[in-house]
Amino acid sequence: MGLKGKLIGSIEVKCGGHLIHDILHANPRNVPNITKINHFEMDHEGESIKIGSIISWTYNDDGSEKDKIVKEVIEAIDPEEKSITWKVIGGDLLELYDSLTIITACEHEWTTCSFIYEKKTEDTPEPLVPFGFLLNLIKEMEGHLLK
Repeated sequence: MGLKGKLIGSIEVKCGGHLIHDILHANPRNVPNITKINHFEMDHEGESIKIGSIISWTYNDDGSEKDKIVKEVIEAIDPEEKSITWKVIGGDLLELYDSLTIITACEHEWTTCSFIYEKKTEDTPEPLVPFGFLLNLIKEMEGHLLK
């Protein structure tokens, strides 16, 4: 069994993937208002994220009483492909994983999410719960945009 893994999932979004990308790129501060994200912080003023931005999210992906935190740095933004690469640099996920990179890519009526990770031990579970949580957030954004 390997310690490295990759999860990829694509979700159809009737509102258009470009609108999901716009929220994540240009208006990430609005994500807590339209999803189950509890809190959002960015290390700079303004609405848009940029390469090098450091972002912190507070969330609850498993229904427990304790919120979780993830801290990420934006490694890449491709406006043509409408993709963003988020590298996890702090928070609860790094208790189980040595590294975790999240890529969101939006096209036409699809949004694709990828988790590229390395587990600390072979007994560490695959990150299916946070991966499913991210896919659900995309659907929540879509629901907001279709209102």
